[in-house]
Formats: sequence, C-alpha cells, structure tokens
Amino acid sequence: MKEKIDKGREGERIAASFLKKKGYRISEINYRCPLGELDIIAREKGEIVFVEVKTRHSNELGYPEQAVGTKKQKKLSQLALWYMQSKKIADVPARFDVVAITMLPEGNDIRLIQNAFDFTGN
Repeated sequence: MKEKIDKGREGERIAASFLKKKGYRISEINYRCPLGELDIIAREKGEIVFVEVKTRHSNELGYPEQAVGTKKQKKLSQLALWYMQSKKIADVPARFDVVAITMLPEGNDIRLIQNAFDFTGN
C-alpha cells in the first residue's frame, strides 16, 4: 500500500511540474475535504482545472487514463462541486483534465488529456 501511495505522490509531483511548464498555475495539491481528495487544482486561461493524476509503471493493465471511469468521474464531480461551493467560486468556468503518467525505464511518458470528461451529476 505504501508503494502505491509513494508512486501516486511521485506522479503528482511530476504532473504539477509538467503542468507549470504548460502555463497552469497550481492552486492546490492533494486538496482534502470530507468527500475525499482532489489531486491537483489549477488555473489555466481563466478556468479552474481539476486534474486527476494516474500513474503506472507499465501499460500491461491498460493506459493510466483508462482508470478514470464513470464512477471516478462522478466522485471527482462531487469533489469539484464541494471545492467551488466552499471557496464561493461557482461563477468561474471549470473543467476536468487527466494527466496520465507511465514511468518507464527509458523515461516518463506523460500525456495531458484536457476536458477529459464533463461534470457528472447525481
């Protein structure tokens, strides 16, 4: 379990650095609330961007971004709504991005999927 957490934290660090180079302004990393945790919250071109980071050491089980299924999208939507309500920023456009990282011996493969999915309500 600790190895999985460490891999996730390393992936978030890599993703934050990658996003900064792309012009994102990081607001929060590992934002926690009673509903759970958002990996990265950033601003980019006037939008709030909720970034889910998925990290793997190989593609044997599929690409990292494939782990962001319907159930995860619904959870992330609930967390984003909580965040926006708690910060009183409901009038700001928002979107969901995914950073998919595969840590390979020859180097990290990093993919950014912007607007990866739409807000999913109840």
